Amino acid sequence: MVARPATVAGATPAVDRMRRLAQGALVVMTGFMLSRLLGAVRNIVIAAHFGTGQDFGAYVAAIALPDLVFQVLVGGAVASAFIPVFKRYHALGRDDEAWHLTSSVINIFALIALGTCAVLAVFARPIMDVWVAGQGADFRDEVANLTRILLISPAVFAVSTFCSSVLNSYNRFAIAAMAPLLYNLAIIAAAAGLSGPLGIYGLALGAVAGAVLHLLIQLPFCLRLGMRWQPVVDLGHAGVREVARLFAPRVLGLGVVQLNQVLSAIVLASFLGAVSIGYLNYAWQLIMLPLALAMAVGTAVFPTLSEESALENRERFEQVFLLSLRMILFLTIPASIGLIALGEPLIRLVFQRDQFDSASTIGTASAMVFYALGLAGHATVEIVDRVFYARHDTRTPVLAAVLAVGVNLLASLLLSGIVTLPLPLGLDMRSGMGFRGLALANSIAALVEAGVLLRFAAVRMPGLTSGRLTTPALRILAASLVMGVSVAWLAGRLDPLLGAYGAPGQALLIAFCVGSGAVLYGVLSLAFRSDEVSALWRLVRR
Repeated sequence: MVARPATVAGATPAVDRMRRLAQGALVVMTGFMLSRLLGAVRNIVIAAHFGTGQDFGAYVAAIALPDLVFQVLVGGAVASAFIPVFKRYHALGRDDEAWHLTSSVINIFALIALGTCAVLAVFARPIMDVWVAGQGADFRDEVANLTRILLISPAVFAVSTFCSSVLNSYNRFAIAAMAPLLYNLAIIAAAAGLSGPLGIYGLALGAVAGAVLHLLIQLPFCLRLGMRWQPVVDLGHAGVREVARLFAPRVLGLGVVQLNQVLSAIVLASFLGAVSIGYLNYAWQLIMLPLALAMAVGTAVFPTLSEESALENRERFEQVFLLSLRMILFLTIPASIGLIALGEPLIRLVFQRDQFDSASTIGTASAMVFYALGLAGHATVEIVDRVFYARHDTRTPVLAAVLAVGVNLLASLLLSGIVTLPLPLGLDMRSGMGFRGLALANSIAALVEAGVLLRFAAVRMPGLTSGRLTTPALRILAASLVMGVSVAWLAGRLDPLLGAYGAPGQALLIAFCVGSGAVLYGVLSLAFRSDEVSALWRLVRR
C-alpha cells in the first residue's frame, strides 16, 4: 500500500482543497486584475479624449446592444451549460465526443450570433427610437451608425468565449484570463491614434479589432490541447441537447437581466441627459475592479464544484463553496466601503484631465457611491450562481434574477424621479436623485438577488447554517465600517493640504488612505477574531 502524504499541520481539509484552487484563482485573478487595470487605463484615455459628452454617451449606448446580444446568446451559457457537459465527457475518457460537441456548439452559437447581428444592423436606426428614446434624432443617428460597426464583435466573441471555456476546463487559466488584455490594448490604441481623424468611430473600430485579437491569442493553445474544428452542426448529439437543455432557462434569465440593465443605464438614463449615461458607465467600470475578485474566484472554483457535484461529494462541495464565499466577502465588503469613502478623490485622480472636467468628476463619483453599496451583492451572486450551475440547476438563478429585475426596474423608476407616485393628501413621491437613483436601484436589486440565492442554497445544503456565514459576514462588515469612517475622516483632513498639488497630491492622498485603511482593517479583523485572516494566510503561505 502506498502511503498518502500527510496533511500539513494545522490545515483543515477545506483549506487544503482551497490552497490548490487558490493557485488557479491567483492566475485568473491576476489576469482579471490586469485586464481591469488596463481597462482603467482604457477609460482614462477615453475620458481624456471624449469626457462625458454626447459622443461618449452615444458610444456607450451603441456598444450596449452588441453586449446584450453576446451576453444573452453566449456569455452566460458557456459557464452554466457547456463546461459541465464538456467536463463529463473528458472525465469518462470520451475525448473525441468532447471535441465533436465543442465544434457543434461553437458553430451553432456563431451562426445564431451572426444572423442576429445582421438583422439588428439592418434595423439599427428604428431600434434607436426606443433604445435612446429620451434623446433627439441626431443622437439616435450617431448611435445607430456606431452600433452597425460594433455588431461585428458578438460573433467573434462567441467563438472566443468557447475557447476560453475549453482552456479553463483544462485548468489553463492564464491565456483565457490574459486575452482581455489585447481587447483593451486595441481600444486604447484606437482612442489614442484614431480619435483625431475618425472621432468616436475610431473607438468603435478599435473594439472590433480587440475582439479579433481576443480570439486569435487563444486558438493556438486550444489546438495544443487537441481541439480540432469540424464544420458540423450536430443537433441530434446527446451532449448538444444537454447543453441546450441547460442553456434554455439561462437565456431567459440573462435576457431579462441584460435588458433590464439596458433599460436602467441606457433607456432611462437617456431621459436624464446624455451625460448621465457617461457618469453611470465610468462609475460602473470602477466598480468592476473589485468585482473582478469574485469573477476570478468563481471562474477558478466552478470546474471543481462541477467535479465534486458529479462525484456526489457533498461535504467537499459545501466546504469549497463556503470558504470561497467568505473570502470574497472579506475582500469586497471593505472595498465597497473604501470606494464610498474615497470616491471623489479617486475619480479626480483617475479621470479628471482634458475633456473630463470637475463636473464630470462630481457626477461620476456620486454614481459610484451608490453602485458601491451593492458590490457585495454582485460578488455573492457571482459565487452562489455557480453552486446551482455545477448541479445543472439553471432554473433557480433565473427565478432569483427575474425577481431582481422587477426590483431594479421599479426602484429605478421611483428613485430616479422619472416617475411620480401620487400619495394621499396631495403628496408626491419624487426623490430627485436622477442618475444616482438608477445606481442605487442597481445595488438594491443585487442585494435582493444575493439574499434570495443564499436562501435557496441553504435549503439545498444543510451544512450551510446561518452561523457559518452570517456571523463572519457581520464581523467583516463591522471592521469595514470602522475602517471606512476612519479613512473618510483622514481623507477629509488631507484633501485641503494635498489638493493644491494636483495629481501627485491626489495620488499621495489615495495611497496613504488606502494603506492606512488596509492596516486598520487587518488589525480590526484580528480583534474581531475573523477566521478569514488566518485562512487567507494559510492559502497564500505556500
